[in-house]
Amino acid sequence: MRRGGVNGAGAIGRRLRAVLPDRRTLATMRRDPRRDLLAGLTVAIVALPLALGFGVSSGAGAAAGLATAVVAGAIAAVFGGSGLQVTGPTGAMTVVLVPIVARYGTGGVLTVGLLAGLLLALAGAGRWMAYVPVPVIEGFTVGIAGVIGLQQVPGALGVAKPDGENPAVVAARAVSAFASSPHWAAVLLAAGVAALMLIGGRLRPGVPFSLIAVVAATVLAKAVDLPVAVIGHLPSGLPSPSLGFLDLSAVPALLPSALAVAALGALESLMSATAADAMTANDPRRGGERHDSDRELFGQGLANLVAPLFGGVAATGAIARTAVNVRSGAVSRLAALVHAAVLAVVVFAAAPLVADIPLAALAGVLIATAVRMVQAGALRALARTGRGEAAVLAATAAATLAFDLVTAVAVGLLLAGALALRAVARAARLERLPVSEQDHAGGRIAAYRLHGPLLFAAAHRLRLELTAADHAEVVILRMSRVTAIDASGATVLGEALADLHRRGIRVLLSGLHPEHRRPLDALGILDELQAQGRLFATTPEALAYARDTLPTVPAPAVGTR
Repeated sequence: MRRGGVNGAGAIGRRLRAVLPDRRTLATMRRDPRRDLLAGLTVAIVALPLALGFGVSSGAGAAAGLATAVVAGAIAAVFGGSGLQVTGPTGAMTVVLVPIVARYGTGGVLTVGLLAGLLLALAGAGRWMAYVPVPVIEGFTVGIAGVIGLQQVPGALGVAKPDGENPAVVAARAVSAFASSPHWAAVLLAAGVAALMLIGGRLRPGVPFSLIAVVAATVLAKAVDLPVAVIGHLPSGLPSPSLGFLDLSAVPALLPSALAVAALGALESLMSATAADAMTANDPRRGGERHDSDRELFGQGLANLVAPLFGGVAATGAIARTAVNVRSGAVSRLAALVHAAVLAVVVFAAAPLVADIPLAALAGVLIATAVRMVQAGALRALARTGRGEAAVLAATAAATLAFDLVTAVAVGLLLAGALALRAVARAARLERLPVSEQDHAGGRIAAYRLHGPLLFAAAHRLRLELTAADHAEVVILRMSRVTAIDASGATVLGEALADLHRRGIRVLLSGLHPEHRRPLDALGILDELQAQGRLFATTPEALAYARDTLPTVPAPAVGTR
């Protein structure tokens, strides 16, 4: 028992050492601190309006968005598996949090973040996220962009958010309320901010137009006393850490939401980290570093465990902010730490200035962000790869708008899986091989080669083809080009062999790979063949056996006239 306890403690110690910053990490942070400081400052300027906007949009408030960016951003920067990742509140996560806030309140959404953080920190599931197909990712990115845009309609129109959970329904009700009593100040502010971001960003990508647009909108609204809603009072500083929001009796009801938040957080964080790897792959200054998926999810989990204690909502790696970090020249995780520190200064020293920002301006920021999320060129390229990929993308996007992200990803994965199975079924085929004239005379020996995976999607079709063989006395089934066999494929192969046996046809197998024997042995498919010596390493051996064991056919009698 004692030895087991020691081993367990050792395993925990190794796990902690694997995620704590080591000498190499610290050396990287000292490599070029000036570049990291400038990159961190640039990211903070971009992140400030987004943190405020996503906090307000989630329903938890602007202060929650800032707390998330500061606390989660700092912890994920230290413990995460990517040196260039920037973490904070994101649009995708906001989409999931809105109905949770509406149903369970702020305490519920903080509890969900805590549970999701625990799941992420313990799961170690980084490698599994690589199996999500690209059309599913692109589809729910498009769907998320649509949902984010629809969520901003009430704020952009300057009306109170109507009741409802579906963003399209809420947006339609907001338009109806605006039409009954139109007031254009909020509309003009939101449209101006979005236009400045989109047009300015296209002309001068390096300029932080989001912050410029928000400052300009705030100054204008204050100068001419526009009748628009503003963020309002923000606390100067972070609240003391507390678990006062946690209601243990509500945990079972909140667990499904926590699973959804954890899954989305894992997916978005690893997508962002992978994008950072791709952007720095050929940059010698940054050493071509690659993220550690399991460590990244541990860091994200720890960030989400701690952020709710300070009033922060669930966070993920943010693709847009990470891209700004990379493009600004960051070389280590010091840049992400600087970004969090700058936002902390805003929280502690500039809260009164932030309080006057119009909500319509933040709605404009998020509308422009949603537009930028949709990469038309990438979508066209993906659509050109085939109708199946386009269908997966469209179905995932539509399910995101109609239902929620978890349902959307499930729909996309099911459709992508069905298309993949169809491709597998088409890849598997049965080929008739030529046999020498003396062996083939009278159709006495027939040889077939199986190609591709013998899985359940293709097995039944191959069985029909195989059992439709002509009336040979011996069938040689060549297995050397089979790439995989599952239990269904093994079962169907056994049924085909039984069909041929009932017709009096002997079957010889050749070239079976050792790794494919397990399902066949488990189901007893090879027992009779092995007992009768009809398993061969090569096809020539099987042919020689067939020739030697075929009974001699007597020559036909010569008739007389």
